[in-house]
Amino acid sequence: MSSQDAEAAGERVEALLTELRSQAGPQVAATAEELVSCLVELYGAGLAKIIEILGADEVEGAGPRLLDKLVADPLVESLLLVHDLHPLDTSTRVRRAVEEVLPQLGSHAGDVEYLGLDDQGVLRLRLEQGGCSADTARDLISKAVATAAPEAAGVAIELVEPPAELPLLQITRRPAGMQGVR
Repeated sequence: MSSQDAEAAGERVEALLTELRSQAGPQVAATAEELVSCLVELYGAGLAKIIEILGADEVEGAGPRLLDKLVADPLVESLLLVHDLHPLDTSTRVRRAVEEVLPQLGSHAGDVEYLGLDDQGVLRLRLEQGGCSADTARDLISKAVATAAPEAAGVAIELVEPPAELPLLQITRRPAGMQGVR
């Protein structure tokens, strides 16, 4: 199942729950919601056990290597994030997301600095405006960062102008005929 299929499945679950609420009444809808919650909890416990087993496998580093492969899969990574089992901290995931999106912006991308998570849970970044549209860069970076750190309350990107480049001063020797002339 691809990440798009998983997203579609999640949307389908929400649609079915909405349909149950409207047609079957509140008691049936509450039971269905509890059933979905129990299933999510069950799968989360299974994922937690998998992560625990991989973390305990020290034989030739197989566990960490396998965990890296699992985290590299967008669907598995999203499930680990949902269940708060992702092995990488928020800062590392945000920096990785920024590094992955910068090539899409090409040589026109400016520098991006991760400033951290504020008191309200908003991820703060500073974007030095490059040659591409600031809105395009902001949108791509915001989406990538929000996906990498869904636990954050939001993403705030401060745009800054790059420092002005000073003109190059070139010092050369005087032409031969100008020697001694002031």
